[in-house]
Amino acid sequence: MSRTPRTVLVVTSPADETANTVIRALQERRAHVARVDPADIGAGLTFSARIGDGRDWWSGQLVTPSRKAPLEEIGAVYYRRPSPLRSDATDEQARLFAINEARHGLGGLLRNLPNGRYVNHPGATERADFKIAQLRVAARLGMRIPNTLVTNDLDAAREFALKHVQVIYKSFRSVPAAPDGRVGAIWTQRVNPDELDHSVSMTAHMFQEKIQKSSDARVTVVGRQVFATRITHPDDAVDWREGDWDDLMYGHIDVPEVIKSALYAYLGHFGLVFGCFDFALEDGEFGEAWTFMECNPNGQWAWLPDFGTIAQAFADVLLEGWWP
Repeated sequence: MSRTPRTVLVVTSPADETANTVIRALQERRAHVARVDPADIGAGLTFSARIGDGRDWWSGQLVTPSRKAPLEEIGAVYYRRPSPLRSDATDEQARLFAINEARHGLGGLLRNLPNGRYVNHPGATERADFKIAQLRVAARLGMRIPNTLVTNDLDAAREFALKHVQVIYKSFRSVPAAPDGRVGAIWTQRVNPDELDHSVSMTAHMFQEKIQKSSDARVTVVGRQVFATRITHPDDAVDWREGDWDDLMYGHIDVPEVIKSALYAYLGHFGLVFGCFDFALEDGEFGEAWTFMECNPNGQWAWLPDFGTIAQAFADVLLEGWWP
């Protein structure tokens, strides 16, 4: 039975515009919202929690300069993208100790609220964040996936590149920020066999057979609501994120029922309520073929044309609930 939570807790950084979109949708429905960033622990965030004395749940409260949130009154949690934990300690060992204690103490509490339902629970997000797991689950659910090699073996990489007509390289994660704060990116790129050298052995690499796609699809699933956008790039780019986003063309696309059912099963497998799926669309004899590329379990969606409707879908599941 669904129930309206007394407080929706939003766990994220201050500059998270995607979270702001959901918060506005919640406030339109007169929901009580408390926002916290674990990195503010100290003057910006205090907490206390107790267990025992006949209770088998954590009782207490979170306190920010503008909110007090009793733990028992938190009925739903939108766990987005909190800032990295930090400490003002000058000694490096003390700094790392304080950060680790906050991660296990405050972080552990935020993962184990007594009445909270999560979108998504951070543990589920972490499990679903490995591309190797994503491809395996997608394939087992009957979705088409690209032929893929994960390796640090140069001979294996060259053999794979020679076997397939066209091959791409895709990084597992984004590039960490530089010490000066600058952010870099490695876009999906074509690979020729003669470009591969012994640097392959230095770390893990993912190579895939290139799909001869006509366009891409971004499918955002929130509970049982599905929002799909066709993305077309005029230059037929391998990775549409690389170029000028103003050149991208967006359009609605209907998701085949067989794909939709697989997406529900995919989310259920990982214990997710929400996910951003990327597909390559390829023209075929019997219509478009959908090839699963990846799923970001904590993806961005506020840039999509139907972001307002997606925000309302988040408000639906946070306030009314839909859990597999």
